[in-house]
Amino acid sequence: HQFEAQDLLRKIERGESFETLARQHSSCPSAPQGGDLGDLSKKMDKLDENFKEACESLAVGGISKPVRTRFGHHLIQRYG
Repeated sequence: HQFEAQDLLRKIERGESFETLARQHSSCPSAPQGGDLGDLSKKMDKLDENFKEACESLAVGGISKPVRTRFGHHLIQRYG
């Protein structure tokens, strides 16, 4: 699914909505909310290490390259 994540990242970079693509393609329970996981600041110690590192390295508004975790491949957008 890394290739699908890369394809989705290209679509986002061309201006497609992260939220719309998350609703259409994500298998995460957050898909109906456009991929919104809420405030992760209190949950950081429970996150997969790769996911946590990607979150911490993103600037507000930034979108990660595909991140592999034990749950699959993810694109992460930081809101705050």
